[in-house]
Amino acid sequence: MTDFLLELRSEEIPARMQDRAREDLAKLFAAELAKAGLVASELVTYATPRRLTLIARGLPTETAAVSEETKGPKASAPPQALEGFLRKTGLTREQLVERDGVLFAVIDKPGRATAHVLAEAIPAIIRAFPWPKAMRWGAASTTMESLRWVRPLQGIVALFGDDVVPCEVAGIVSGAATVGHRFHHPGIITIGNADDYVEKLRACHVIVDQAERRQIIALGATMAARKAGLELVQDEGLLTENAGLTEFPVPLLGRFDAAFLDVPPEVIQLTARVNQKYFVCRDADGALANAFVCTANIDASDGGAAIIEGNRKVLAARLSDAKFFYDTDLKVPLEEQARKLDRIVFHEKLGTVADKVDRVAKLARWLVEEGIVASSAPLPLAGGAGGGHVPLANASDADSPSPNPSREREGELSRADLASLAERAARLCKADLVTGMVGEFPELQGLMGGYYAAAQGEDPAVAAAIRDHYKPVGQGDDVPTDPVTVAVSLADKLDTLAAFFAIDERPTGSKDPFALRRAALGVLAIQTSSHLRYDIQAAYEAWGRAAGKEWLSIATGLEHLRYFFADRLKVQQREAGVRHDLIDAVFALGGEDDLVRLLARVHALQAFIGTADGANLLAGYKRAANILKKEGFAPSSPLPSGEGQGASAPRGEGDAQRTPDHPHPSDASRLPPSPEGRGDLSLSYTPEPAEAALANALDSAEPAAAAAIGAEDFAGAMAALATLRAPIDQFFESVIVNDAHDDKRAARLALLDRVRAAVHNVADFSKIEG
Repeated sequence: MTDFLLELRSEEIPARMQDRAREDLAKLFAAELAKAGLVASELVTYATPRRLTLIARGLPTETAAVSEETKGPKASAPPQALEGFLRKTGLTREQLVERDGVLFAVIDKPGRATAHVLAEAIPAIIRAFPWPKAMRWGAASTTMESLRWVRPLQGIVALFGDDVVPCEVAGIVSGAATVGHRFHHPGIITIGNADDYVEKLRACHVIVDQAERRQIIALGATMAARKAGLELVQDEGLLTENAGLTEFPVPLLGRFDAAFLDVPPEVIQLTARVNQKYFVCRDADGALANAFVCTANIDASDGGAAIIEGNRKVLAARLSDAKFFYDTDLKVPLEEQARKLDRIVFHEKLGTVADKVDRVAKLARWLVEEGIVASSAPLPLAGGAGGGHVPLANASDADSPSPNPSREREGELSRADLASLAERAARLCKADLVTGMVGEFPELQGLMGGYYAAAQGEDPAVAAAIRDHYKPVGQGDDVPTDPVTVAVSLADKLDTLAAFFAIDERPTGSKDPFALRRAALGVLAIQTSSHLRYDIQAAYEAWGRAAGKEWLSIATGLEHLRYFFADRLKVQQREAGVRHDLIDAVFALGGEDDLVRLLARVHALQAFIGTADGANLLAGYKRAANILKKEGFAPSSPLPSGEGQGASAPRGEGDAQRTPDHPHPSDASRLPPSPEGRGDLSLSYTPEPAEAALANALDSAEPAAAAAIGAEDFAGAMAALATLRAPIDQFFESVIVNDAHDDKRAARLALLDRVRAAVHNVADFSKIEG
């Protein structure tokens, strides 16, 4: 077995493309080998700014002989069909093989030298490479057939064992020569084979293994920070990017003017990261320090002093710009900035951002005034967002409005004050979109508004709500819990959803240009985290009142929005480990807009089905449901969806036979109860013991389950249903449902219908698998 080395050397490959390029190189190479029946025992790929490398280990020197078989026409086919097949295969009629009346062309192909296969594969891989962005260069670039590569391709190393695999791509001939580090060893290096490639380049100041470069940067940057008494702020994305920018990384720590620390730390970190690819550091107290770590691509003779000084000057210029934006923005009150939002179009059918802010403010106030967002959770005290806390009043406490709640409050906060804070925060939450800082760094929207609000004397709860109202923005992000922030964040997301559904701009397939799925998941995260109880329809109607005019009459958006929330909740709960069939079983009940209550029912059902009582009750239910379905017995209280609907309960034939002497089986559900209180049993016969026992069990279980559901004690409802397990088992063991006597048959079917109806009060068990 022999190893193969392929190095494709070019000008600088963008760091963001390198990992994907390694994966694509391995896939393309494996596919080319597979065409010849070859498989490498191992594929290893490397990427540096100047080279993309693959090492394939364990290749045979020759491919195995193969026999290719091509199916042709039938032996009885017309001559024209046979002649066409012979021309295609290059065989004669005598060389074809006939099997079961069909002709086959069987061509034996001898083995080939693997080097020849590789020589054909290399140009194919290069020309088919799927770079996200590629370029043409030189005189050949005037034609569309010229080679495309991410940056101009400069050399190809192709070695199978110790031998060069000869090939040529766009005038670039393969060989065994490459180059080392651009500054430390710019001369030619001759590679002997795949085994000495990594170490020869290391000797020439090139670390080809991207994982090793990451480790060097991580360790070097951490140690440089510790040596200065600081802690490095970890950043995995920046670590990968620096590894992709250097072939011989050397981390260096520098300092910038401490006066820049007056700028918010997030601004400094973003400026250093985005513009300069620098790490930042914290001091012993956890505050941002006036230090940065850059990654040089050279081992400088002066220890990197000149490099650090050059990078310090560049960073100082960037931070000066950031400080200018920050100081300038602070001079303009957020309320004045917010007036400029009418210049920004939110959507051509939905008006400007100012229109959106007005709707959000009204929705936020409605959420508080309705008691949906009303909590005893603490609010920030004066002194900045995230400071001390004071308790809120009880949700039912609605004192007179206080348009300007005191920032030095020490007592309880009324609902009216909370509503005023929520509306104020909503009115200002988008104001930072027109600031210079957010114009330079859009990633800081919300965050900068929070800083400006705090610096301009807004209530700390308002500043915190402005800062965090976009949260959560993705899986794993913090979910707001402060009541003012919850009101504004929820109102913002509900407005986005209601507005786009009202104009029928819903996600389709994988397309979601307005991030409505993310907004819905954010709503669900906030709602479940804070246990908010509200009706989707009520929220939609409140949005319509906030939007005014023609929006009040739009109802189609509501139905689509309800299903959309249901679908997003299913996705969220499946990711949380909740069985999809149990979610469907509860959703099938319909008419449930309170997602907190719905989730409680789903979780109780999952816990119940996992018990022996739950599994056996499910089996008994399915047996009862199958009998009722077979008999065409319509449910006494049909579900809005599922097997109990009329479509699955044909009754035409039974209706034709309905007479006073031969009632339809479903009429039994309207028979009076027996004197013994055994449910809807016929008075014309004495029920069997198991039959009576089941009726008695239902008499107890039905009201108990109903009461538990009314009290939202879904575990209690499941426990009430669990009492039916033994009576149902005994019923099926000793009672013949389809008795020859019509009255017995009708009564027993009605009893099974009571079982089905009792279970359906909790969930549609027909949706549950198992």
